[in-house]
Amino acid sequence: MPLRVTNVRLPVTLDEQHIGPELARRLGVDLPEVTGWRLLKKSLDGRSRNNLKFVYSVAVEIADEEKRLEALVRREGVDRYLPKTFDDPPPGPTPLEERPVVIGSGPAGLLAAHFLATRGYRPLILERGPGLKDRVGSIREFDRGGEHDPDDNYLFGEGGAGTFSDGKLTCRLSGPDVDWVIEKFAELSRQPSVAWEQRPHLGSNRLPFVVRNFRREIEAAGGEYRFGCRFEGIEIEDGRLVALATSQGRIPASLAILAIGHSARDTYQMLAETGIPMEPRAFQVGLRIEQPQDQIDAEAYGRPEYRDLLGAANYNLVARGDRDVYTFCMCAGGHIIPSISEPEMFCTNGMSNSRHDTPFANSGLMVTIEPEEFGSDDPLAGVRLQQQFESMAYRLGRSEYLAPAQRASDFLAGRSPNPVSRIETSYQRGSVPASLEMLLPSTVIATIKWALPLINRKYHKAFLPEAVLVGPEMRGSSPVRIVRDRDTFQSPGCNGLFPVGEGAGFAGGIISAGVDGMRAARAIVREFATVE
Repeated sequence: MPLRVTNVRLPVTLDEQHIGPELARRLGVDLPEVTGWRLLKKSLDGRSRNNLKFVYSVAVEIADEEKRLEALVRREGVDRYLPKTFDDPPPGPTPLEERPVVIGSGPAGLLAAHFLATRGYRPLILERGPGLKDRVGSIREFDRGGEHDPDDNYLFGEGGAGTFSDGKLTCRLSGPDVDWVIEKFAELSRQPSVAWEQRPHLGSNRLPFVVRNFRREIEAAGGEYRFGCRFEGIEIEDGRLVALATSQGRIPASLAILAIGHSARDTYQMLAETGIPMEPRAFQVGLRIEQPQDQIDAEAYGRPEYRDLLGAANYNLVARGDRDVYTFCMCAGGHIIPSISEPEMFCTNGMSNSRHDTPFANSGLMVTIEPEEFGSDDPLAGVRLQQQFESMAYRLGRSEYLAPAQRASDFLAGRSPNPVSRIETSYQRGSVPASLEMLLPSTVIATIKWALPLINRKYHKAFLPEAVLVGPEMRGSSPVRIVRDRDTFQSPGCNGLFPVGEGAGFAGGIISAGVDGMRAARAIVREFATVE
């Protein structure tokens, strides 16, 4: 039975071969008696910028462990390591006439499809956008000034929005379900450290490789992808799902995992008109702030060698008050990208590649707005609010998908930018000077203006001097929740329909969406037999 040793602290200048001797010291044994160890968690303690340390949690095996166990677990930071078992049920008894359908190939759909496929259910995956190869080419063309395609963009296509989402694999959830999903990403990314790093990051350049590997395993196990297949309608008889209407025709289906993502607004509308129960949900809005990465590095690292050892520094900041403002999806050495699913709209997001090698740092500055602020009790009122401000942003961007941008100093002072001035950002299509106050509700603008000086003081006044704001940032989470039963994962308006992931309002991020999709797939496995 392994032991767990926590709070193993080493200077960042020492590599992992020094963990073994430190474990022996902590356990009070000789180094040869440490017969094996593996990392469970690794984090960075950055409280002292001149003495940065890695903090490890380690599973350890030692010689004659059972005889010494009682004495060892009395030592500080040492306990028994008893990992919980992943729940992996055998197929259930209820026969299936049609194979399950997974609508959407983003993180929730991807993990649902993988779980079903590798257990013999041969799922059919419907993706409104193209396959990965075509999608990458289309995005590059858009970044060079090409037209926007509502079914082929940063949000729709193989892998969903997750493919170009920066590749952060952090998750506030914990437990064996989370471990299973993270370990699957570690395996298919060929990057084992994903399983133990505090803030694992694959990078937007590596994510297509991971998505491709998921697809290979799903297809090898009998799953089938249909690209360019938009979900357009649902047939219900006696409260049960019987078929799906798609852009490629009718598909008989008794089970469908609905993993549409939070930007499929046309699908939300169709589901609402069909009578699928939905409700408005609090979501986050804000702006994206960008600074020189070397400023962030200088503030985070007190010694020059830390930059070479640790790479581009990130930050995680919050201003707490009546309404909190917090940084979101911080992309060190990254790019600002468009998060657009409809024509004549504009919205921002961020991404960075694995090398974090641009001169820019960017992050969302987010504020939560509640359903009572939407101006209507319509379940889709939050979507309408998003569309209102995204449409304004498109017009401010000269109707060319340029990014409205403003220096932080001008934003705080209420000064309109010079319309012929040049504001440099990492957004590849280019930016246009604009007053950002009209891109968010006035209460949100006031909150961000209150928070920025506070955040700047926390960051020793290094946060704002050269900062630029771009906006709006509207797609951090879903403004809609598609109601489902807590135990069965099924919609009360349609037995056999399983709303999951960010689009259903039950997740926020790659890992939590993947966990949610996997759990719905597991509910299917638990009840239904495999398809003959």
